[in-house]
Amino acid sequence: MSRQPRAYRLDDPNISAGAVQVTEEPFDAIEAADGIVVPMGEKRRAPWLGILLSALSGLLLLGLGLAVETLIVDLYAIAPGLGWLALALAALALLAFLALVGREISGIWREQKIESLREAAVDALAVKDHKAAKGIVADLIGLYGGRSAATQGSARLKALTDEIIDADDRLAIAERELLAPLDAQAKRAIAGAAQQVSLVTAVSPRAIVDVAFVIFAAVRLLRTLARIYGGRPGLLGFLRLAKAAFNHLAVTGGVAVGDSLMQQVLGLGLAARISAKLGEGVLNGLMTARFGLAALSVCRPLPFIREEAPKIGDVAGELISRAEAAAS
Repeated sequence: MSRQPRAYRLDDPNISAGAVQVTEEPFDAIEAADGIVVPMGEKRRAPWLGILLSALSGLLLLGLGLAVETLIVDLYAIAPGLGWLALALAALALLAFLALVGREISGIWREQKIESLREAAVDALAVKDHKAAKGIVADLIGLYGGRSAATQGSARLKALTDEIIDADDRLAIAERELLAPLDAQAKRAIAGAAQQVSLVTAVSPRAIVDVAFVIFAAVRLLRTLARIYGGRPGLLGFLRLAKAAFNHLAVTGGVAVGDSLMQQVLGLGLAARISAKLGEGVLNGLMTARFGLAALSVCRPLPFIREEAPKIGDVAGELISRAEAAAS
């Protein structure tokens, strides 16, 4: 029979002297405990999939370059003018390719900048780091200071640079001056996308049309939200941002069944009391709004500090009102 754990006070008179010994753990042992313990029996596997894809990509590039070179040489042998034209077109294609690569790198860099600002803000709020908060505000001014709508807010924040303000107050002021107008734009974009999805999926005759439009609306909404908050994602940046949005959506509960509006639709069977297509449109609109809120959270460079985080009712309340009117 195992003994149950018990707690004692060191000054308890029932404990005899010398029965309890307090020893300090060595500092080296504490440091060792903080490290990452790697099991002895496990070995790190070689990234064969990454090596395979890299090798195949290199071969394709080499083959493409060889094919272009052969084409230019053959055309030059036929007619020098055609050879020079092919060379000019190849140079133009190379320039466009480098421009696309540069845009992708710039878009990913801006996304990482926004993510790092959000993470730094969370850390600064946790430890009340005044210096870090000032740096975050300066970065936000650099990110949005060039916009005409943020000129006055940037000027007010710059005037407070040398003031002694708590970290949370300073970030809250930056949130109000710079991000509150952007939040309003983002909520309007989410509400508009949800209404469009609800309307189109309610009147479309084919399920494939519904799926295609929902995907199209989600892609367009994600790009719109990224641009509102200063991101300029290319293809790779967009895929990276979409993955972050879906991860956030999964962590925060998927369809947000705890939300009162979702309870009203799913729990009370509102979609079942109206026509099938209209109910499908309402649910698709709510899911689009839910995805938009997740995308807003990963595109916003600050966590919500004093501003209230938008709920699904703020961007899709009209859908429920319309469904209730149809069901009554």
